[in-house]
Amino acid sequence: MRSDHSHSMKLVILGRDGTINRYRDDHVKSIDELEPLPGALEAVARLNHAGWHTVMATNQPGIGRGLLDMAALNAVHMRLSQLLAEKGGRLDAAFFCPHTPEEGCTCRKPLPGLIRQVGERFSVDLSTVHMVGASLKDVQTALAAGCVPHLVQGDRLGVLNELQLAELKTQVPNVRLHTDLGAFADYLIQEDRRRAKAEARAAGFAAE
Repeated sequence: MRSDHSHSMKLVILGRDGTINRYRDDHVKSIDELEPLPGALEAVARLNHAGWHTVMATNQPGIGRGLLDMAALNAVHMRLSQLLAEKGGRLDAAFFCPHTPEEGCTCRKPLPGLIRQVGERFSVDLSTVHMVGASLKDVQTALAAGCVPHLVQGDRLGVLNELQLAELKTQVPNVRLHTDLGAFADYLIQEDRRRAKAEARAAGFAAE
C-alpha cells in the first residue's frame, strides 16, 4: 500500500462485480470464477498512469453466508492484483463488507460506512472522490457518502434498453453513465486534462 496520501490526491473508488470483473449471481468464490471484463484492467492502468489512485469497495455477503472464507476472498483479490500488474495497473486498497443484509451493519452498500472508511484511510474529502459502479446500489452509495457518482453499463446494465436506462438515471440525480470502465477512464482523464489547462490559463492571466 502507498503511504503518500494527501488531501489533494486524486482518488477513484471502484465497485468490483460488474465493474472490473464479470458479475455472478452466485458470487465469485475462487480465482477460477474471477473473469475480468474486457478492457477493465487496462482502464485501471490508464487511470493510474494519469495520476489517479484507485481503491476497490465491494459487498461480499458470500462470506456471511458461508459461501467463501477470508482466505478465498484474499486469494481472489491477490489474483486480481496480479492481473492488474500485468497490465501496468494497481489498486491501492480493497475495502469490503462481509455481512449479509440481515446483519444490519453500517458498511454494506448502499449505506456509506465502507466509503467513509476509505475517506478516513486516505485522508480525502469525499466530495472530490469519483465513485463508479455497475448498479443502482453503487450510485446510491456514492450519493450517500457525498462522492461524485458514475455508473457503467457493463454486463449488469448492458441488458437494459434506452428507456430503462433513462428511468434509472432519474432515480440518481447528477449521475454520469458510461458504457464500461474504459469509457469512464477516458472521460475522467480528459476532464482532468481540460481542468488542468483551464487552471494554467487562469494562472497565466493572473500573473500578467
